[in-house]
Amino acid sequence: MAARRPYVRPMQPGWWRRNPYFVRYMAREATAPFVALYALILLAGLVCLAEGPEAWRAYIEALQSRGWLALHVLLVGIFTYHTFSWFAIMPKTMPPVIVDGRRLEAGAITGAGLAAATLCMWILWIVAGGAA
Repeated sequence: MAARRPYVRPMQPGWWRRNPYFVRYMAREATAPFVALYALILLAGLVCLAEGPEAWRAYIEALQSRGWLALHVLLVGIFTYHTFSWFAIMPKTMPPVIVDGRRLEAGAITGAGLAAATLCMWILWIVAGGAA
């Protein structure tokens, strides 16, 4: 008896554009390289900090150029979307949270995550000296 070949579902180009859920998923995943890029920028800053005050000053001066500032503005927008989408899917990916015998609503979990992220950004802003 001949073995049956497994069914292979054909993938068509742009399959993900037909479903808004997959469009949001792909947009969220597209932010990952930007997160990695910023991690490298921060790592470079850490290396400069370890090398001494002159290297640190040069790093800070470089980040204050127009190109770096424009990149940071772009990255803030990308990270805002990344953060919002991350906390929006959190209720779907974590185990149920039971409070007073009832399951916590998805909006409360998303709101708590966004509030925590906002609080962390506010604290970092104050520690960094505000707009100075």
